[in-house]
Amino acid sequence: MKAVLCKEWGPPESLVLEDIPAREPGPGQVRIKVRAASVNFPDVLIIQNKYQFKPERPFSPGSEAAGDVISVGEGVTHVKAGDRVLASTGHGSFAEEVIAAAEKVVVLPPGLGYDVASAFMLTYGTSWHALTDRAALKAGETVLVLGAAGGVGISAIEIAKARGARVIAAASTEEKLAVCREHGADATINYETEDLREAIKRTTDGKGPDVIYDPVGGKYAEPAFRSIAWRGRYLVVGFANGQIPALPLNLMLLKGASVVGVFWGDYTRREPQANQEDVQQMMALLAQGKLRPHISATYRLDQVPQALLDMGARKVTGKVLIVP
Repeated sequence: MKAVLCKEWGPPESLVLEDIPAREPGPGQVRIKVRAASVNFPDVLIIQNKYQFKPERPFSPGSEAAGDVISVGEGVTHVKAGDRVLASTGHGSFAEEVIAAAEKVVVLPPGLGYDVASAFMLTYGTSWHALTDRAALKAGETVLVLGAAGGVGISAIEIAKARGARVIAAASTEEKLAVCREHGADATINYETEDLREAIKRTTDGKGPDVIYDPVGGKYAEPAFRSIAWRGRYLVVGFANGQIPALPLNLMLLKGASVVGVFWGDYTRREPQANQEDVQQMMALLAQGKLRPHISATYRLDQVPQALLDMGARKVTGKVLIVP
């Protein structure tokens, strides 16, 4: 089978596409023919040895995929050969086949396409955990989403709206903000052309947002936090900007505010039952059309380096897919 391989730590251009032997699943594993795999920001980091999890090389990037079960290993009973499934793999999905841990494999509901399924779990799982668990978001509260036109940003907009919140979306271009409005944003901020603090003041009547969802980091973190409401919760989701901000601790004191870490991957490992309950609630909203991933482009396996370059340069709106 063909697979995109990271043999040495480095940029996307260092990846290679090769034929490798197919593997049989071991106990508790599922072998899946990949129909679609989504690109996520951790895929850009993991090949450069900049991510929390460091696989043994050579490995394929690609943290989630949808496809058909080829075979199952000993002890696997909830899926069988021929089932249409979604798998959270951590890595390995940018290939024609992937081996996944059975507990990370979910049977797709009838009518759910491989494309939408593959674009769903990581981004929506992250945002669901962030907003419902870590922020304890309540109906009527205001959420500011930074980097709002990316995959996790759009998922945060939709989940916050589904929970009854008001959403302000911040992004870098008018084209991206238009997509945010299509997915439910009540107000928008172009933080490349507007003063962020003044724009937040304007869109919240001076009160500030109750929750700030930040997958970007960098220079916008401090002005956003300085604008947070009393008892606000600042969600640290990631650092797509490449810079980890340093916030003065006195700001938390003055606002009675909290900085809350969001690490969905470890949450799924440490609290699998709670995560399964989250998945069921998200799938219900997906079936109702309240959650709908925005897929802006597809790439072939030989185009994976370009897909990762586009992701790293923040040229991606919503989600992009790899379709073997």
